[in-house]
Amino acid sequence: MTETRSLEPEEWEFWDTWMRAQRLLTRELERGLQRACDISKAEFSVLVTLWQAAGREMRVGELSESLDWDKSRVSHQLTRMEKRGFVKRTQYGADGRRAGIGLTAEGRRAAQSAVLVHGGNIRRHFLDSLTPEQASVIRAWSEQAVDSLDPHRGETAGDDAVRQGAER
Repeated sequence: MTETRSLEPEEWEFWDTWMRAQRLLTRELERGLQRACDISKAEFSVLVTLWQAAGREMRVGELSESLDWDKSRVSHQLTRMEKRGFVKRTQYGADGRRAGIGLTAEGRRAAQSAVLVHGGNIRRHFLDSLTPEQASVIRAWSEQAVDSLDPHRGETAGDDAVRQGAER
């Protein structure tokens, strides 16, 4: 058994700063979506995941898995988005017996607009502040962390692409 040891004060300070930076960045990115596109981060995640799906639709269960949300959360989110005209319920699959969800024309417009806005905000608030060397180190560390912490890593490339889009 390995010995558990606490963090040193400077390590706690580093951790606290890292966590604060993430919270502030996330808050600013979410505010940007709300201000410019009148959508929440949750709506953005659903829109982008559906945008990347074949035919701009998927089974509700697949959406739940892709977002790593429980089915209840997905159901409530889809009900709200359906009322806003972003998504529509569909029959999915060759037999048409599975419940599906697809983007409406309004949902496609919202997704396209939000991707542009969100991408610009990511660039302005995150990427532009990094040197190429810093970006390389953060990318390498992030890939290492995902490899060691994500139990679904490597299942299929398509799942990873959907997950990545939903996190944008």
